[in-house]
Amino acid sequence: MAPTLNHPSGVTFVDDGHGPVHVDAATYYGGGEAFTRSRTYSHSHIHGYNPKRTPLFEEDAHMRARRMSHDEKSVTGPRRFLIDVEETIRVVLEQEDTDGDFQISITDAGPKMMALGTATSNGFKTFDVRGTYMLSNLLQELALARDHGRKRIVLDEARLSENPVDRLSRMIKNSFWHSLTRRIDGDGLEIITADPKNRTGRVQPRIYVPHGEPAMAEYYRKVAREKPHMNLDVQVLPPKPDDAIFVKSLNSKPGILALAMNEVDDGKGGRTLKGIPFIVPGARFNELYNWDSYFISLGLLVDGQVTMAKGMVDHFIFEIKHYGKILNGSRSYYLCRTQPPFLTDMALQIYNQLDRSDVESNRQWLKRAIQAAIKEYHTIWVAEPRIDPKTGLSRYRPDGLGIPPETEATHFTHILEPYAEKHGISVLEFSEKYNNGVLKEPELDEYFLHDRAVRESGHDTTYRFEKRCANLGTIDLQALLYKYEVDIGTAIREVFDDELELEEEFDLAPFPPSVEAYRNPYRECSTSRSQNSDEWFERADHRREMIDKYLWNENKKLYFDYDTVLEKQSLYESVTAFWALWAGCASEEQCWKLVQVHSQSLKKFEVLGGLVSGTDESRGKISLDRPNRQWDYPYAWPPHQIMTWVGLERYGYLEDAQRLSYRFLYMMTTAFVDFNGVVPEKFDAVKLSHLVDAEYGNQGLDFKMVPREGFGWMNSAYQVGLSFLTTHMRRAVATCTSPEVLFGSSANLENAVAQAAHAATDPLGLAMESLNIASVPA
Repeated sequence: MAPTLNHPSGVTFVDDGHGPVHVDAATYYGGGEAFTRSRTYSHSHIHGYNPKRTPLFEEDAHMRARRMSHDEKSVTGPRRFLIDVEETIRVVLEQEDTDGDFQISITDAGPKMMALGTATSNGFKTFDVRGTYMLSNLLQELALARDHGRKRIVLDEARLSENPVDRLSRMIKNSFWHSLTRRIDGDGLEIITADPKNRTGRVQPRIYVPHGEPAMAEYYRKVAREKPHMNLDVQVLPPKPDDAIFVKSLNSKPGILALAMNEVDDGKGGRTLKGIPFIVPGARFNELYNWDSYFISLGLLVDGQVTMAKGMVDHFIFEIKHYGKILNGSRSYYLCRTQPPFLTDMALQIYNQLDRSDVESNRQWLKRAIQAAIKEYHTIWVAEPRIDPKTGLSRYRPDGLGIPPETEATHFTHILEPYAEKHGISVLEFSEKYNNGVLKEPELDEYFLHDRAVRESGHDTTYRFEKRCANLGTIDLQALLYKYEVDIGTAIREVFDDELELEEEFDLAPFPPSVEAYRNPYRECSTSRSQNSDEWFERADHRREMIDKYLWNENKKLYFDYDTVLEKQSLYESVTAFWALWAGCASEEQCWKLVQVHSQSLKKFEVLGGLVSGTDESRGKISLDRPNRQWDYPYAWPPHQIMTWVGLERYGYLEDAQRLSYRFLYMMTTAFVDFNGVVPEKFDAVKLSHLVDAEYGNQGLDFKMVPREGFGWMNSAYQVGLSFLTTHMRRAVATCTSPEVLFGSSANLENAVAQAAHAATDPLGLAMESLNIASVPA
């Protein structure tokens, strides 16, 4: 028997078994330091890794042949590398990160090759790691190892060459969702109170607690006392917190809004409150958002995180109860605004995935969600000023005063300059006097009415809504409310035995809508009778008739927004026309006209990277005086993709849904492979580029070495999109096979020609073009 080899405690040898390779970083790097048990293992290595050959990166490194004699050749098992973490990070960045952004991408000019010592040779033999993807993965793995306190690691080559589809999906599921998780309580306040949008110069953490929650207010006061270093300001809101004058008064002292909490044991024999966790979009959006949360929840459900998604619905129920609506976002400056309504579909999808062991508890939870949705429907969406009584169409038309404070400081400069010149003062001084009501400008009031409506629509900003949004009955909002009406009716009939009592008192909106009915001050009270399914299906039928009457254009075979003031369709071609398929309010014939080749309706929006927000023709000419808007052509956003995929599948056009999902996931995967794992907020779908310069640029790009969060709804688009792909498509997208190769150039010939005329689609060329543009002196 061979003598036992003594070694320090905590040492793990490579041949002792390394466990699964493609696991989360905490599992992979959570063990002790790693050493080899080879013949060359000497006593000098017992207490640390001390390789005699450092990674090569000299000037002639790129001249080496593909495989040199120093490379290990006889490999009997998966290759592993023995790596000093800090030294290798230094070398990788020094050699490969030529633009100094702490990322390895195709725009870097390094040799894209690095020799790493193999574990089986104790680091004396080396093997070349080559290419942008493997080197960027190396940098990411080193950063993750550093996060877990590792000085040296044994790294599987398989983690560097991992299938990019599997890697991105795994990172979203195991890492990104966790990094985007927030909680509003004593443990989570320091993270959630940070607001990148706060430009008041006052950074004191502040939380606003709704009226009628004394226990919650006292809880936060206790947190403030126990954590004096936070300097937390706890404020209680009035009973009507969305009064426009009051909300404007908070602009100089913005804060986070309290959300739902659970009562739990405090571990000391008593009870305390604990925040329900939720997911934020990421980057500068560090709070709970309305429609972002719906799309985020779809990804969470794919990844099995039903409890997290359920908690976000709990927050929406809380917001409707205490703030009167599902807020645009959970900050004080959003108190007057909501966003596109998705609560009923969100709640029903979660309900269908709840644990069936407690049916009655699930039923009560859905009841609270549907009750909240009914209140929001009656008091917000079919109440004035959002409803147009004449047509019965609902509009994005929030209350509010002054300039939206959450925007960038210079966002409205070009709008305000003429008014400032008129009064002979600076833009800053005019802004202050206008916001304070000292200066009156009715035209500017009208402009900001529409601007607030644009922000409530979620499509901020687009020429589709420029100076008219508050007057538009949009196709997207009508489709969403039709879905609300059908969902509520279905839930009442199928889950609540066709009878649902409402517990909160509020006014029910007149039906059918008319100018006379809304002039009548009498309103039926919500608690005066129970709700039944028939009335909701009647509302849905009526809305579908109004959609067909005002929004469907038979000649153009497309849905359009309707201007309730000009009383005519607004002929901007928007991809939200396909939301009618998601909601189910289009007839089979209308769907066929939207999708079939001869009408070109779908093809107008389909480009190499998926669906653009609107058509180039509708957007109009772009110039220095008329810059691009981020919700116009050529930009592509996850909500539009997901809604169209689901809508097409609903009407039996699965192949079209698969083709479109492949296009978008191809664009995401190539960016992930070429740009150090980036997952951005949006894309230029014509150029297949995340290097977007419209308005405030892009989000999700600002990270060092390893992506931590991705971006909320883009993460979901990937997870949901994968569920549409066949096995063949998934393999193809993993190899970054162009859609034009996979589907054939004839699949979209006209758009391909147009795109070629517009710009090349080579990622490196486009990235370098963007860099060159950025480097041109002003």
